[in-house]
Amino acid sequence: MQLPPLREYQSEADYRTHYECVYCRGVIFTFDGIRIYFDKQRFGHAFYESSGKGVGRKENFSSVRAKRIDWIKATLESPKAIMYQGWDKHTGKYAPERRVSLTYENFVVIIELRIGADGNFKGKFVTCYQADKSIEKIRRSPKWSREECLAALKKGR
Repeated sequence: MQLPPLREYQSEADYRTHYECVYCRGVIFTFDGIRIYFDKQRFGHAFYESSGKGVGRKENFSSVRAKRIDWIKATLESPKAIMYQGWDKHTGKYAPERRVSLTYENFVVIIELRIGADGNFKGKFVTCYQADKSIEKIRRSPKWSREECLAALKKGR
């Protein structure tokens, strides 16, 4: 699958508008048929980075992340994505209902899954980033499986 071009905008506002139009108002499905929903509030989590001066605080807009904004959709839609379970920092365990997808370079897209009222999977976008520092840890994570995710969700984790 061809790498999507980097998106070059003049301002953070332009990236925010793109995110809201394409993702928040758009209809995005993963290659395996899961509808993914995007909240406007996730823009900051996805496209800001910490300066390292505060635990969990993201105060610097990241052009490295923002230029890859079109990679989110492409990663979710790619049948060649490698999928891993995401880490749940609150439980200190891997979570089958969190899916980390990797398709291009070390760019990861993280979604959280649930079962909708109609009985089908629904996903919520959590974040995306260029995982240069954490890619080896991600690659050692358990592979994501639909069956394991479904079992975890039915258990009421």
